[in-house]
Amino acid sequence: ALLTDGLRAEREQGITIDVAYRYFATPRRRFILADTPGHVQYTRNMVTGASTAELTVILVDARNGVVEQTRRHAAIAALLRVPHVVLAVNKMDLAGYQEPVFAAIAEEFTAYATELGVPEVTAIPISALAGDNVVEPSAHMDWYGGPTVLEHLETVPVSHDLTRCHARLPVQYVIRPQSAEHPDYRGYAGQIAAGTFRVGDDITVLPSGRTTTVTGIDLLGKPVDVAWTPQSVTLLLADDIDISRGDMIVPARDAPDTTQDLEATVCHVADEPLTVGHRVLIKHGTRTVKAIVKDIPSRLTLDDLSLHPHPGRLNANDIGRVTIRTAEPLPADTYADSRRTGSFILIDP
Repeated sequence: ALLTDGLRAEREQGITIDVAYRYFATPRRRFILADTPGHVQYTRNMVTGASTAELTVILVDARNGVVEQTRRHAAIAALLRVPHVVLAVNKMDLAGYQEPVFAAIAEEFTAYATELGVPEVTAIPISALAGDNVVEPSAHMDWYGGPTVLEHLETVPVSHDLTRCHARLPVQYVIRPQSAEHPDYRGYAGQIAAGTFRVGDDITVLPSGRTTTVTGIDLLGKPVDVAWTPQSVTLLLADDIDISRGDMIVPARDAPDTTQDLEATVCHVADEPLTVGHRVLIKHGTRTVKAIVKDIPSRLTLDDLSLHPHPGRLNANDIGRVTIRTAEPLPADTYADSRRTGSFILIDP
């Protein structure tokens, strides 16, 4: 807490309010730690931190076991499809380092997380105060044969390899230098959101649907034959097509469907409620279009994961399903396929 709770209000109240990012490294890996709040009032901050996470560590007090807050954290990790979940059963020193205490908590949580669709749970008994199983193996828990927390963090495979996803390049900028040495240069620049592009690839530009071929790729001012996520590149194309910021370049054989009707799960982060009929802006990749909220079919009750049908509105920190009609078609991937191009932000204009 002294490392990550930087706000004065956090120190005074003894709780985490906002997401704090801390950077550290070991000889084997570099890490970014996002310390997110667990309190129900700050669900939106928790969602922010988890949206980019590759692994989440859920802390449980060995004396209290799985509580409502633990279930909420597991639900958010499942919703945002964090590939790896670590259940750190803390304060084992206050539970006499007893295996049955740990085993009961691990079994209850794993059953719950599996029901939610969490792909992998690793349970580790620890004592943060005494340092048991945090960095060094514990002398008090010889019944545990698994890795320590740090050992697991250093060796866990970063499984959602975005280079294997469908290739996507949201165009940020059109580069036309107008110089004597490059009179006809026209490049389309952006950060590759997923997948790999190669010279010679047949591509489609969305939402127009026009097709052409990649004739060159510039990376840091030098031509390359291949580029992958998350590199920022400039693509050169065989034909002069009308392409501007907000368009998306995709492989011709692997183009997503474009649609004006989206159904999605959202976490409402604004203090003003989101209601049916609300006019919003939707930012997807580099494109921002007008949209309207057509329906709110359900709101998720995080305590027991039940769905409250047709709530009519989402208040701050609520998570629910929404259907949205956009003014222009968007190339939408499913979030399960790509966390980058399968997500969007709703903005109050």
